[in-house]
Amino acid sequence: MSHAPTTKLAAGQPFPELVVTRPDGEPQRLGQPRPETGTDWHLVLVYRGRHCPLCTRYLNQLEGFREELKEIGVDIIAVSADSKQQLLDHRSTLEVSFPLACGLTQEQMEALGLYVSLPRSDQETDHNFAEPGLFVVNEQGNLHVVDISNNPFVRPELRTLVNGLRWIRDPDNHYPIRGTRQWPESTLIYS
Repeated sequence: MSHAPTTKLAAGQPFPELVVTRPDGEPQRLGQPRPETGTDWHLVLVYRGRHCPLCTRYLNQLEGFREELKEIGVDIIAVSADSKQQLLDHRSTLEVSFPLACGLTQEQMEALGLYVSLPRSDQETDHNFAEPGLFVVNEQGNLHVVDISNNPFVRPELRTLVNGLRWIRDPDNHYPIRGTRQWPESTLIYS
């Protein structure tokens, strides 16, 4: 079995310019909050799709934090590789008011450094899909927080995430983007 190489996004780097489609057919740029929200950060949640009950539960849980995130200046969008019709069908089981988008392409999944899975059967879905990813893009358009998983069982706990974002956004904390330190090869210790 061969594995496709993946390139993970680095914390602090510019978030890639990716455009997806909302159910109304309007384009939406990922990583760019909607002007009408008055926010300057964007939480981009990539979910597996309609076929995943864990994604449905996570999206519905995220709705419970929508107002709190808005208060600290963070807008939300959730996106999957589902088709428009699959997204519309999925909305009947979702209780969310934040924007949803569809049509995430293989190329976009790779640009985000996501793990990609093949459907196990036609009953699961009819296309390759991204495993979960969560990206928080700051006001400069840089990746401030990143979480990528290779399965639906491992995702950030939402209360902890929101508390952490509140801490980061507090100007009194001067909290930098973490994980940007690159060690010179000569200082690495191998066992």
